[in-house]
Amino acid sequence: MGPTNALHVDASNVEQLQAWDGDEGAYWAAHADYFDRSASPYHEKLMTAAAIATTDRVLDVGCGAGQTTRDAARAAAAGSALGIDLSSQMIDEARRRAVAEGLSNVFFEQADAQIYQFAAGAFDVALSRSAAIFFGDQAAAFANIARALRPRGRLVLTTWQSLADNEWVREIMGALAAGRQLPSPPPNSRGPFALSDPDRIRDVLTGAGFTDVNLEGTTAGMWFGDDAADAYEFVLGLMSWMVRDLDDAARQRALGELRSTLAAHDTADGVVYESAAWTIQATRKRPPPEGNDP
Repeated sequence: MGPTNALHVDASNVEQLQAWDGDEGAYWAAHADYFDRSASPYHEKLMTAAAIATTDRVLDVGCGAGQTTRDAARAAAAGSALGIDLSSQMIDEARRRAVAEGLSNVFFEQADAQIYQFAAGAFDVALSRSAAIFFGDQAAAFANIARALRPRGRLVLTTWQSLADNEWVREIMGALAAGRQLPSPPPNSRGPFALSDPDRIRDVLTGAGFTDVNLEGTTAGMWFGDDAADAYEFVLGLMSWMVRDLDDAARQRALGELRSTLAAHDTADGVVYESAAWTIQATRKRPPPEGNDP
């Protein structure tokens, strides 16, 4: 399935649109239950930190198949929740699930959070579960989200801590590398660890118009399948791009090493790796009175 390319996005997000509105997004939509279960330890932390009130208007950025949006809508029973994502496939899946659950105060739209023209001050709370790491321009994206929040509106994010703290990335990518030396991503580049450094997080958010930035670290087991065979199918479907260009011998080595690490992490609770994430809370600054210097 190819990307639709119909959505207008910022130039820095064109490649993200091609991935998320193409095969990658289709895979996530088809395996939404797996991704939601994998993220479950951090999902609960995110929703608790959000402390959504009954009348709140909630924005969910990078909503995927919409678990966070739907849970937000349930919490904001007299309010509403809007989920946005680059993936039309995941938006379709999110809408399907919301209808199946009988939710009438939840809405979904394919959009780029970096440039979307939100009504100023339209939301009380903005959420993002592991999606902000993919912003092409973090400063622009968070500034746009800040404008969408009312003064003193709340921002709550989940982002990964460092590579050293996330066994699942080291083990799975290390296996599929098949002995290749994978380049380290440039500091602060988009990807799993784009918002892993606390100082970087505080700088980006305060520069975008937020204050009271607080980080809480959590470690948890991250689930990848019911057993090693189940996890192998799931992970390979997600990460097959890493072995696509290998010759047959190297590919077989990579797949063998993947099977080995998954088997080594097969537990009574399924295939589980160590992981660590931040739950980040911030507040939109109150603008100064008109006519006053900032």
